[in-house]
Amino acid sequence: MDTEPPLSDQIRAAVDRSGMSRYAICKAIGMNQGAMSRFMNRRGGLSMEMLDRLGAVIGLSVSLTTNPNPEAEA
Repeated sequence: MDTEPPLSDQIRAAVDRSGMSRYAICKAIGMNQGAMSRFMNRRGGLSMEMLDRLGAVIGLSVSLTTNPNPEAEA
């Protein structure tokens, strides 16, 4: 069964593919480099505000799709 990776892993991959250094991203969104490092190393999360800023800087958008397995939501 093919499943998409968790959203957080998809965001990490988008950061890596962005072509921007993590330093440049942190500077652009006003984020502490330590917080970015913790997020990228799966040791911390990001606030919705930081996710919004991050998405704007690296050109990331989210598309919602229908859950193919609605029983999993229960």
